[in-house]
Amino acid sequence: MFRGIDEVDWASLRHAYGSAEDVPGLLRGLASADRAERETALDRMYGAVHHQGGVYDSTLACVPFLLVLAAREEVRDRAGVVELLVSIGGSEGGGGSGEDGGGSGDLAAKACAAVRAGADVFVLLAGDADAGVRGAAPAALVRFLDRPARVLALLRERITVERDDRVLLALAESLGLFARRHLSAGDCHAAEAVGLLTALSGPPYGPGLRLAALGQLAQCAPELLPADLVPTVVRLLRDRSAQRGCERPAQDGPGADTLAGRLRRLRPSDEEGSRLLRTLHSALDGRVADRVALLCGQLTSPDALDRCNAVWMSAGLFREWRTDVVEPVTLIGAQLGAGEGRLHDAAVAVLVELFELALPAADHLHALVTCRPELRVRHGERGAPTLGGPLKALARAGDARATPVLAEVLAGPVVPPDLGLVISHLGHAAAPLAPALRRHLARVPLDGPDTHERAVPLLSALTALGDAESVPSVLRLLRGMPDGLRLRDAVTESAVRALGAVVSAAHEAIPDLRRLLETDCAIAAGDALWSVTGEADAVVPVLLRRLTDSGRGRYRPASAAGLLGRLGPAARTALPALRRMTGSGEASERAAAACAVWRITGEPEQEHVLPVLRAAWTEHPRTRTTIAGCVAALGPTGAPLHDLLRAELTSPRRHRAGSGGCDSHGIHEDERLLRVCRGALSREGGG
Repeated sequence: MFRGIDEVDWASLRHAYGSAEDVPGLLRGLASADRAERETALDRMYGAVHHQGGVYDSTLACVPFLLVLAAREEVRDRAGVVELLVSIGGSEGGGGSGEDGGGSGDLAAKACAAVRAGADVFVLLAGDADAGVRGAAPAALVRFLDRPARVLALLRERITVERDDRVLLALAESLGLFARRHLSAGDCHAAEAVGLLTALSGPPYGPGLRLAALGQLAQCAPELLPADLVPTVVRLLRDRSAQRGCERPAQDGPGADTLAGRLRRLRPSDEEGSRLLRTLHSALDGRVADRVALLCGQLTSPDALDRCNAVWMSAGLFREWRTDVVEPVTLIGAQLGAGEGRLHDAAVAVLVELFELALPAADHLHALVTCRPELRVRHGERGAPTLGGPLKALARAGDARATPVLAEVLAGPVVPPDLGLVISHLGHAAAPLAPALRRHLARVPLDGPDTHERAVPLLSALTALGDAESVPSVLRLLRGMPDGLRLRDAVTESAVRALGAVVSAAHEAIPDLRRLLETDCAIAAGDALWSVTGEADAVVPVLLRRLTDSGRGRYRPASAAGLLGRLGPAARTALPALRRMTGSGEASERAAAACAVWRITGEPEQEHVLPVLRAAWTEHPRTRTTIAGCVAALGPTGAPLHDLLRAELTSPRRHRAGSGGCDSHGIHEDERLLRVCRGALSREGGG
């Protein structure tokens, strides 16, 4: 099995963590009779030899041995070996460190060629006695066997004789992959594959296989989908659920604490159903109305696993597309009363991410936090307690019923540090919480290891409320924190912002704000000082220095430019520096500088403003809220960019979709952008 392995100079080869001299042991571990050893070896192969998809010289050297392992019937878990080979062979253009020998396009191409050279192994494995191996082999056949007619014949034959539902799904998925790979070349075999998928999508085949075939057709031949696609899919899902019943696949023990083992245990209860629906939703892409209707059909299924899959599918849809979410969100809220933990947890996780869009589920959230007080605060195994998901979702939705519940939490023995961060979403409805917030702020230690964690959320909340009575407690922190305190500057900046929000009550803080103009908190201090006194002469020179202060804080230049813009004509002396800034630096800095020039001069300069802002809007979506805010502040003068705002309001996709914007705040930021655009156009008659 390992003939020739000791003849390879492994010590001279490399993987992600250095010398590959440990690789022979890993290869032998893949053939071990001990499950924990096999999982650990596979874990290490992905973690080092094929790290993050990278191909190293040691990866290439492993391919012949992996092919042998995959072909030996006595080796257990060969499906994992086949999947590893598929990943290695498909790594052309993959990552890895050039210094360690990975990431080379030449190495990746050689690895692909090596797997192709051994592709006859996958022909044998397509009929293997192990269903897991049979399920992994079709994808390898399609990718690496360079005989399309032979591949298609094998897939057709296996569909005819296969009895394992999971393998049948893998065969359908491989047919879809085959069709997509050959359609662009006009290959007649692609049309034959599409014909097979069309046949598999109807009777007499089972509901799971029909769903898989429909998902593949949606990707390669959407014109062949049935006109009544959504009702058909919903009906097939319910037939599949009824067929599956309440059975759960047997588990072969807990396994080792390896990455492979953990990933297996973290898989959804119905991983197969999740994959089927994920494929279909991905293929439907911008057919948002169909996808919403499909979600609603799933969310009303009698099967809890189908509903759980729908909840997770909804998260991806909401992050990427702007659509009416009232019906699906209401149905997601209805899952909060479910007895199954996975379904409840999934619904909470999605609703927390929706912020104001979670309002249709507010009744369900309120009922939950009212009848189950234990869900108001979440106590993790490590770290400080946090606000419970249902209460956080209710508050983020802006529902005033969260206020009395938050008041009870504030009066309790444990106050989560993140409680203050949800106050801003409640607006004036949160005003009754101000006295309790002030009391907690007054008790924050000036020199404690957790001063930052306790103070910043409270200061954020009081800033949002504009609470004038909190000034003494804010000044206590500002003046009393010792030098060297952990994250002292972050607390100082939060305190300064709180003072800037209560202009009429902050006059006693003016000396403190002036002192801070010479510190790393100068921008926040300048903003507050301008708000309290209107002293532009004291603030502008400080901000000018910060325009080139890129080494002392990632967002300093953009923040300084933003404040100079808010000062308006009073910051005219900063124009030369701002105009230079429009031509250099990061996109956020160029956009902030261009906005500042426009607000200071009142003119959309053709050289330093409009071209810069248009380019930033198109190329760097994260700048759009800044630019739209500038246009809104300019009133009629902002008309030259109203076309961008109108186009944004008609776009079906969220502005950060596909640009790294699918984070937990992406939906909220997109809704904020839409509000700013609507406000700018409605106020100035630009709509």
